Parts: sequence; C-alpha cells; structure tokens
Amino acid sequence: MLRALAIRDFVIVDFVELDLSSGFTVFTGETGAGKSILIDALTLALGGRADASVVREGAARADIVAEFTGELDASLQSWLSEHAFDNDESSLLLRRVIDNAGRSKAFINGVTATITQLRELGEMLVDIHGQHAHQSLLRADAQRDLLDAHAGLQERVKEVSAAFKQWRALTKQREEFERDTKQALLERERLEWQVSELQKLAPQSGEWAEVCSEHSRLSHAASLIEGAQQALDLLSESDSSPMLSQLSTVEQRLAKLVDIDDKLKPVIDALEPARIQLQEAVYALNDYLGRIELDPARLRVVESRMEALHSASRKFHVAPEALSQELEQLSDRLQQLSDATDLDAIRAQEEKLAAAYQASAKQLSKARAAAAKSLSVAVTKAMQELSMSGGRFEIALNTSEAAAHGLEQVEFLVAGHAGTTPRPLAKVASGGELARISLAISVIASSATATPTLIFDEVDSGIGGAVAEVVGRLLRKLGQDRQVLCVTHLPQVASQGAQHFQVSKNAAPDGRTVSRITPLAGAERVEEIARMLGGLEITATTRKHARELLAS
Repeated sequence: MLRALAIRDFVIVDFVELDLSSGFTVFTGETGAGKSILIDALTLALGGRADASVVREGAARADIVAEFTGELDASLQSWLSEHAFDNDESSLLLRRVIDNAGRSKAFINGVTATITQLRELGEMLVDIHGQHAHQSLLRADAQRDLLDAHAGLQERVKEVSAAFKQWRALTKQREEFERDTKQALLERERLEWQVSELQKLAPQSGEWAEVCSEHSRLSHAASLIEGAQQALDLLSESDSSPMLSQLSTVEQRLAKLVDIDDKLKPVIDALEPARIQLQEAVYALNDYLGRIELDPARLRVVESRMEALHSASRKFHVAPEALSQELEQLSDRLQQLSDATDLDAIRAQEEKLAAAYQASAKQLSKARAAAAKSLSVAVTKAMQELSMSGGRFEIALNTSEAAAHGLEQVEFLVAGHAGTTPRPLAKVASGGELARISLAISVIASSATATPTLIFDEVDSGIGGAVAEVVGRLLRKLGQDRQVLCVTHLPQVASQGAQHFQVSKNAAPDGRTVSRITPLAGAERVEEIARMLGGLEITATTRKHARELLAS
C-alpha cells in the first residue's frame, strides 16, 4: 500500500508530506483548491509524463517521493530482482525529480531508473481511475481493454497480437510474390544459368595461383634444364677442372702446409663447409634434373585451364582468383531466392500461422465470454444499488474479421429500466447514468485485479443524493480488501472515509498562493462535511446533518 507521499515544489505545493493508512481515504476541498494535484504528483512518481511547467514558480526542481510498504507479491518481487532494485527492507521507494529546464530523473529504492521502469513498476502498485473515465467507456477499444484487464487477459491478448502479425506478414509476402512472380522467375533462371556455368568450370580456392605457377614452369622447362645442367657442369662435371675438384685440391695443398704453420688451420676450417655446401648443391641439381622434363601435353592442358578461368573471369566481371567465391555467393543467392519464391512452401507456412492464430484467438474468445458473463452479472447487481432498479448491463461479443485484438468486437450494452432491450452504452445512457455505470464497472473491475492501491479521482461526478451514499459505501467496502484513495466533492462519499484530508489554497507571507493538505478528525471533519453540504453558510442544521452522515 501507499504508506507516505512527499511532494516538494510541485505546481502550487511548496511542501507536503502525507502519512496514509489502509482502507478508504478521502480528499476534499473547495473547487480550485488543488485536490487533483495530489493525483498528478503521484502519477509523476509512477512514471507519468512531465515537463518544466510542473515545477513551482521560483523553484529549481520538483521532487516527489512515494513510499510503499507491506508484503510484496511474487510478481513484484520477481520484477525488482530482475532489474536489480530489490533490497532487504520492507518498504519500496519511488522518486521522481523534474528540474525547471524540464529534465527528469527517476529512482527506485535509491537506484537510478528509467522512466519506463518507473512506469512498469507503478502499474503493478497503483490503479488510477480518472474523472473522465466514463467518457472513455464510449470507445469500443476502451471497452475491450477494460474487459481484458478485468479478466487478466493482457498476456493472452499479446500472444494473439503476435500470432496475427506473423500471419499477416507472411500473407503480405505471398501477395507480393504473386504480383512479382514473372520478375522473380527471370531472376531465378539467370542465377541458375550462372551457377550451372561455374559449377561446370568448378574453380577451386587458390587454383589460379597454382595454375599460373605450373604454366610458368612448364613453358620454361627447356631453359630450366639447360641452366641447371650448365651449373652442374661448372660445379662437378666440367672437363676443365670443375669448381668442386679445384676446391678439394686447394684443401689438400693447405693441409700439407698446416704442419709447417698452424696459422693456416682457420683457412682449412673455412674451406671445408664451403666444399660440403657445394657438394649438397651438386646433389640437389642432379635430383632436379632427374625430375624435370619437357611435357608439351601437360603444358597444353594447363594453358587450356588458364584460358577457361580467364574467360570466366571476363564473363562474370571478377578476377580469376575470385571465381570460387563468386560461385559460392551466386549459389547462396539462388538458394535464398528459391526459398523466398517457393509459393507452395509460403502458402503452407501461411496456413500454419493462420491456424496458430485461430487457435490462440479462439482461446481468448472463450475466456472473454466467461469474463463478459460474470462482469455483466456483477455490474447489473451494482446498478440496482445505484438507483437503476430494473436496469441491466450486458457485454456483447460481436464476431468480426480476424484482427490483432482477436475475433470479436466487445460492446457494452445497457437497459436503463426493466422491460427495455439493452442497447449500446453511448446511445442510451444519460450523463448521470453513464457516470454511475462507469463507477460500478470501475469498482467491480478493480476488485478483480491484484493492484494493492486504487485511486478514484472525482469519478463520482454527475451523481448525488442517495446514490452518492451508495457509492461511498461501495468504495468503503472495496477498501476492506485494498487501499482506496478518492478525491470527491460529495459529502455522502467523504463521510464514508476511514481517513480524511482537506485540501485548501492559502496565501503565503510572500504573497504566493500555496496548497495545504490537512488531516481531519472530530469537529474539523464535521465542519468540512457541513461545508460540502451547505456551501459557504454553515448552519446548525448542516452540522447536524454532517454528524448524522459520519455516524452512519
């Protein structure tokens, strides 16, 4: 429940701190005193829209803090834990700060939060029924939303909406394909031909570099053989003293001289590795000449492959070394087009999604039908208490074309008197009747939700007398299970409150107008109820009537 509300520098409120209790609490005051400012401030603390105009003139910022206490239900605890706002304390703090430049900050349990997070949490804590709620009931979408909220069907509605969007998206794709079939088929045929051509060529990654290397070797085979043989002759096979033989002779001569002067030893040590390296080169040249040969047939094969790759590169406007990648990309595009233009597959998937939507929507329709029946009975009963004897309330579920919200249109019907046929709410209800019916629906729908705090902002406008007394009793009864806050101008409603605050507008010493909120009890409360009954002139009779209302 809402345990405390602190408001600083908001509109005409300089500072107010309210301690609230459970049960039914009422706020009263003269017209223009700022009763609804409280609701506006709380709405901001719950994530409502804000701008610089809410900051009291001359102040730097408006600051609203709402403290909620009591045991949190599982879904609320789960949300706080998921978003890292949970704490070990039994209270929950929501804070909103708006500066005079219109910038806004939000906090949950002292941790910085987004406005969206504040709004999500607020919707789980407080349900506000505004003073113009009865006007919104004339809209078909508002009637549907109220029924779904009463029955707790919001998640099921989201599932139906998601299924509808998937189905309609595929239907649109199928329709677009049917319009563009010729163009799609031409594109597919072109890709099939290109892929077929490249698949026949079968280019491999890195093949172009290998082919070029082999062609260079084959085309220069004669020169390679001749050059390698000449090098071998110079090293070891020349008739006129080859290099290897000369080096061996030098080694032998120096070896004889090293006994005379050992300073020649480093020279011999340097010549020996050189001789070994030359011998290794001779072995390598012999091996090379043993393997290399003139192969005109292979050269022709390689040249033909080079020409095929080069021709394909010109045809597809890519480098020869990129042909394998081009084949892969064209194959992928062809597969994507084949998947996207398989009309039979699209139709089969469309039928599957349509069936899934129908199944989900029919479950929603069944749940709505049950909720419509129970809500109709409850509102009809409440109408009798609200001086609409013989009146009847019904909820019609009119079959409509498949839509994101389901398979039916929800329509509220009402018969104001016995023996009349229920007709659409907008056509038959007078202003007073509409206000009473709206209030009955609000009270009954609220009793079906888990929201711990309910706020009614002058929803009792348009009624009076005995009906107002019944309304007060309804709200007091609702307050036995929930915390109910009500801004009212009716003494019959105000007298039913377990807690009573008076909102007044006063002149501050500096000449500014400020709003004050005062808790009332005893004689002060009698005076306020008397004022509501009799206006400016309060007589002994009105005071007596006020005491009677409070006593009842």
